Amino acid sequence: MTLTLQPVRVATGFEDEGVLVFDGEQRLVAVLTHLSDRNEVAPGHWFLEAGFGPLSGTSHPAFADLDTAQDWISRRLSPRV
Repeated sequence: MTLTLQPVRVATGFEDEGVLVFDGEQRLVAVLTHLSDRNEVAPGHWFLEAGFGPLSGTSHPAFADLDTAQDWISRRLSPRV
């Protein structure tokens, strides 16, 4: 699955940067925040700030890097056979 990322600043109260994640049909499917090195829980990780459609719910995982986050998103958006 092809994902498109658009950089964005996220108002988290810290200096966190983020990306909007769009699917192949240019629908917004997620907002990921890159946590600052001062974050107490997962410094430097990417956090699922918001997910839409199949990514919505109460689970908001953190990922070691952006590639891992994109893989996780792609797996959840892929049709189940």
